[in-house]
Amino acid sequence: MLKKSLELLRQEAAETGANTLKRSLNGFNLIAIGIGVIIGAGLFSLTGIAAANNAGPAVTLSFVVAAVGCAFSALCYAEFASMVPVAGSAYTYAYATMGELFAWIIGWDLVLEYSVGAATVAISWSQYLLKFLSKYGINLPPQLVMSPFETATLASGAEVHGLVNVPAMLIVLAITMIIIRGTSGSAWFNALVVTLKVAVVLVFIALGWQYIDPTNYQPYIPENTGVFGEFGWSGILRGAGVVFFVFIGFDIVATMAQETKNPQRNMPIGIIGSLLICTVLFVLFGHVMTGLANYTEFKDSAAPVAIAIEKTPYAWLSSAVILAIIIGYTSVILVDLLGQSRVFFSMAKDGLLPPVFARIHGRFHTPLQSNLLLGLFIALFAGFVPISVVGEMTSIGTLLAFVMVCVGILIMRKKEPNAPRGFRTPLVPLVPILGILTCLVMMVSLPWETWLRLAVWLAIGLAIYYGYGRKHSKLGQEAQRQVA
Repeated sequence: MLKKSLELLRQEAAETGANTLKRSLNGFNLIAIGIGVIIGAGLFSLTGIAAANNAGPAVTLSFVVAAVGCAFSALCYAEFASMVPVAGSAYTYAYATMGELFAWIIGWDLVLEYSVGAATVAISWSQYLLKFLSKYGINLPPQLVMSPFETATLASGAEVHGLVNVPAMLIVLAITMIIIRGTSGSAWFNALVVTLKVAVVLVFIALGWQYIDPTNYQPYIPENTGVFGEFGWSGILRGAGVVFFVFIGFDIVATMAQETKNPQRNMPIGIIGSLLICTVLFVLFGHVMTGLANYTEFKDSAAPVAIAIEKTPYAWLSSAVILAIIIGYTSVILVDLLGQSRVFFSMAKDGLLPPVFARIHGRFHTPLQSNLLLGLFIALFAGFVPISVVGEMTSIGTLLAFVMVCVGILIMRKKEPNAPRGFRTPLVPLVPILGILTCLVMMVSLPWETWLRLAVWLAIGLAIYYGYGRKHSKLGQEAQRQVA
């Protein structure tokens, strides 16, 4: 099995010149990127779902349990990021520990997560934008906000077919242009967006706290119904499984290692810092929401936060929350597109994908052609495919990557115990093993359709690997030359 040595990865990290990524990110930028993808619209919907169906007011404990589960993987990511400061995240780590084939599988997994995720979020962004504009009497033509496979019924009763989802396409293309201009510019834009949406979350917490009704917390842990996962302590655990997916995304920080100043110090700060900040915000958010309204009121509600806001005299908060969701989705799209292009960049540099994905623009020091191709493809996907087909951004690829990273730490501690590490995962092997078990439990809990989609996607990826990647692998070609 072909593997990359740590020495070779460090040489790649030290490369300079026209065809290298520019190191412009600091610890604050990385924390902002992590928060940007973690705090999305899921916070405003999954909190109510987990409270109503599983944990009740103890959804705050579900957030803590989920965060602890994420922390196991985050600590392993932080060690790898400090050892191997190269773009590519779990793909690169797998290349160094488990070999080229496993690296390809993980890289292809991340492509599924980032590209499909960006398209899905863009379509949802379009829907929330329409809701926001309608509050001010602005209504866009329905034909231009739906895919050709969707229909809508007008107030007159007439049914119209969609042509293309223009807002979804435009947001993908606009963010692609921002990314192309440079990582520092993207980081500045993301920091602005993160500041705005965190501000809305803090305003909701601060204003809502005044109107909390303590009786809504009685009982704090509702009695179990006799069914596992429906309240009681098992409900807290099931609720943790629901809200776990709100946290997924901090791993994208690791894809930015090659564009980070002093990555040995700043990568752990970005990964662990963003997770800690989001955990605190999520716990406070869940506490206020379940304090404003009884958890039973969130049952079957697509907008549970709106129900909580009705308990306050601040009606304008409803518009602010929709705006926060729009802003939140914007930063999620940005970070997904960033992560996608950086994984492609690493795979192309290794020869596993065509070289066009590894070309760096001389002025912007970003993979311009890769960004353009991916941005156009994802924009077309978002514009012409309905959200029911695109589906929610899959989590199974991320969880598989988490497992691989935790396994990789166990391997590296065995094979490279004395390698320089800017950060060391504590309590090895306990923490990596707990990370593996946590992620496997989450994967098993996913529906079979998700596993089927993963299997189909991996089959396509393996066909590309054996048809192109294996033949053009730089590591493989070097091994053949040495044999010859």
